[in-house]
Amino acid sequence: MRVKRGVKARRRRNKVLDRAEGYRGSGSRVFSVAKEMNDRGMVFAYRDRKQRKREFRKLWITRISAAAKQNGTSYSKLMGALTSSKINLDRKVLSDMAIFDPEAFTQIVQQVLPK
Repeated sequence: MRVKRGVKARRRRNKVLDRAEGYRGSGSRVFSVAKEMNDRGMVFAYRDRKQRKREFRKLWITRISAAAKQNGTSYSKLMGALTSSKINLDRKVLSDMAIFDPEAFTQIVQQVLPK
């Protein structure tokens, strides 16, 4: 028996074109171009999800380093002292603390690095 796939094929193409909404030029109107652009967009999305994690870690380290310098120590000494004193605060929390609650950050620095 002959199978006609008109509806399924149109649905599949429309799904691709719906995902391509907002692309410039024929990228949002021509199926073959939209399909390539979708694939490329997915590659970028996958890559940038990994990159975002690296970028945020870099940002947190920079912020902690700046706050540590204001408290008269270096980033590496502070992190070493935190691990040796068994204080489990991750870099994200320390970074937020350094920005939004500098007094608490200073207290932590003084607790782990006695003068």
